[in-house]
Amino acid sequence: MLIPHDTRIALDTVVDLVNTAPESEPPSGGQPEAERSDGLADITALYDFARRHRISGVGELHEKDLRAVRDVRARFAEIFATDDSQTAASLVNTLVAAAGTTPQLSNHDGYDWHVHYFAPDASIADHLAADCGMALAFIVVAGEQERLRRCEAPDCRHAFVDLSRNRSRRYCSSRTCGNRLHVAAYRARRKEAAG
Repeated sequence: MLIPHDTRIALDTVVDLVNTAPESEPPSGGQPEAERSDGLADITALYDFARRHRISGVGELHEKDLRAVRDVRARFAEIFATDDSQTAASLVNTLVAAAGTTPQLSNHDGYDWHVHYFAPDASIADHLAADCGMALAFIVVAGEQERLRRCEAPDCRHAFVDLSRNRSRRYCSSRTCGNRLHVAAYRARRKEAAG
């Protein structure tokens, strides 16, 4: 699946955004969901997220921006939760329309030409809704919605986009969740064989 560079960046951003939600955090020591931390707990965390993802045009952020980004995050989580393309398309359409999408060609900060879907001076929530929403639209239009997944490890709920050639990726990370489960299965087989 050929994905343009700016779409790939937006997909990485939406995955990271969805994974900031407390329900996406893997349980640590069986913590109830209410005790898990929110990766966007405050304005500082939102600034950090914007800097980490090189979101352009972010000015001064306020509590209303944090609430709006959390709302956008919840809508993106709904898209990852559905396996129905009609529902996904409706959710994407609603997000993108509410963001006041204004496609423009841009080449800034050392990036070659790419499309910004957000209006000039858009809020960070509208910026994320438009750019990331259009990246998810690309996946739905390509008939590849099944690539929007949640990790299959029983103690992990992280979202990811399966960009493997044969759509076979099951874990958010083969180095962490995948390896941990494979080692556990190996030990269980050895214990069974020995016992």
